[in-house]
Amino acid sequence: MSILIYAESSDGKFKKVAFELASYASKVAESLGTTVTALTINNTNSDELAQYGVSKVLAVSNEKLNTFTAKAYADVLKQAAEKEASKLVILSSSTDSIYLSSLLAVNLNAGFASNVVGLPISTSPFQVKRNAFSNKAFNITEINTEVKIIALAKNSYGLHENSASLTAEDFNPSLNDADFSIHIDSVEKATGKVAIADADIVVSGGRGLKGPENWHLIEDLASALGAATACSKPVSDLGWRPHSEHVGQTGKPVATNLYIAVGISGAIQHIAGINASKVKVVINNDPEAPFFKVADYGVVGDAFEVVPKLIEKIKAFNAQH
Repeated sequence: MSILIYAESSDGKFKKVAFELASYASKVAESLGTTVTALTINNTNSDELAQYGVSKVLAVSNEKLNTFTAKAYADVLKQAAEKEASKLVILSSSTDSIYLSSLLAVNLNAGFASNVVGLPISTSPFQVKRNAFSNKAFNITEINTEVKIIALAKNSYGLHENSASLTAEDFNPSLNDADFSIHIDSVEKATGKVAIADADIVVSGGRGLKGPENWHLIEDLASALGAATACSKPVSDLGWRPHSEHVGQTGKPVATNLYIAVGISGAIQHIAGINASKVKVVINNDPEAPFFKVADYGVVGDAFEVVPKLIEKIKAFNAQH
């Protein structure tokens, strides 16, 4: 009876969240005296999971699952959990896992807790600490069902190596054609850029940049830091940047290690969506901008002067190291 995790991957390679999930699950498994089994879907190599405590992999290979479909993925996870007699299933808080989690909870008749930010407070009864009210508070949630599902908040635990001996097993779940009733013709992905969902650092720009012709400042700073680029809602509404880059409560929530806001005043909806980031840096020429109240570090100055100097310093540091 092992803990089951869903190790997410993209184009055959594991996402960072898969390793954080494995790190977390292996620590929980120690306290429960059990092991960790990972379900992988169309992944080319599972060996990396062993570094983070996974002892068994159920490897699914099926072309029908090349494109994420919540109902189908939830059904595959259900079959994996039943095969392993898993009473605890741990997911990430990625967009895909958020979509499938409620379906999986229904499939397994399980209690579900999202936004978990620490190891279980207690295993009997089973209690976890969760983010609440847009990361402004915490609550303690108790799950009393026989099967339990929790979703780990991004960057809340980190990567911790804990090598294990790994065995891999081909897993061939039955697929229901009805789960694929929504047909996806194609998926377009940005190439050559760090995805917001996987980024440790995000550089975000607002209306303070004055126009799309100045967006190179955000891209150059992101390039120097190996970061993803993002924007505030007004910027995407104006058409300066695609809506896929809009972060905040009404866009993509982010929980990065470092979030840099350039020319963003800090509307409450934006702050609520990035508040889980560990370090927040604000560059704005308005000392009364609301963002300064929640920032860990703030620079009052003209972005057109500050950002080029910051890029220059970062490049010099990178060259020396």
